[in-house]
Amino acid sequence: MSLEGKVALVTGASRGIGAATAKLLAGHGAAVGVNYARSEQAAKAVVDGIVSAGGKAIMVQADVRARDMVASMVKTIGDRLGPIDILVLNAGAKVPLKFFMDMSYGEFENKVMGELAGFFHPLQEVIPGMIQRGKGCIIGISSGLSRYPGLKFSAHTTAKSGVDGLMKSLALELGPHGIRVNTVAPGLTITDATSWMPKEQMDAVGKATPLGRVALPEDVAGVVLALVSEAAGFVSGAYVPVSGGQQMT
Repeated sequence: MSLEGKVALVTGASRGIGAATAKLLAGHGAAVGVNYARSEQAAKAVVDGIVSAGGKAIMVQADVRARDMVASMVKTIGDRLGPIDILVLNAGAKVPLKFFMDMSYGEFENKVMGELAGFFHPLQEVIPGMIQRGKGCIIGISSGLSRYPGLKFSAHTTAKSGVDGLMKSLALELGPHGIRVNTVAPGLTITDATSWMPKEQMDAVGKATPLGRVALPEDVAGVVLALVSEAAGFVSGAYVPVSGGQQMT
């Protein structure tokens, strides 16, 4: 699964799944752009860890919902690392944990449209170069909740369902250009985003999972690595759950 000579951009890579993915791709030879919006110190720690391990990475700040910032980020990566071969869309908008009838339209819109904007702008900035070179690999990080909704997650489920549809559409459109597009859908994963969950609830989910635990960020990163490697060179348009068997397609 060597990624020597490849350049990757991982959005939302200062912590959690994004950080684990950036580290793993760099560990297999890719030069990685570590995107962050506000968490500069956390992003620096990710880059420092990659570099100290002998890898290559740079920090790139951008709110992926802002087109001008994304364009600047992609240019910086191109200038310093080279053209982007691998795009991992991991950055997501804040989840309003509310029942639908308790939610304002603003909260719903911010989640759904913010999530999709965070995919739309990096995709439109990176895809032209991939088409020009006739190759590329795109991974969208979705969620098991896109197909298996949970209470108080209606906005999140709607946003991630949109992500799923977009990734399938792009797999169809971009395949003739040699670009593969796949979706990775984590189940419950131990990250900052799930730190609000009581330990008892987390343990209960783990016990109900065939593999007997919930996911770690590294579990998700491993699937991303497999999909962007040449070993998966004929896989496109796939939706891959990373849930220990809890969410079977």
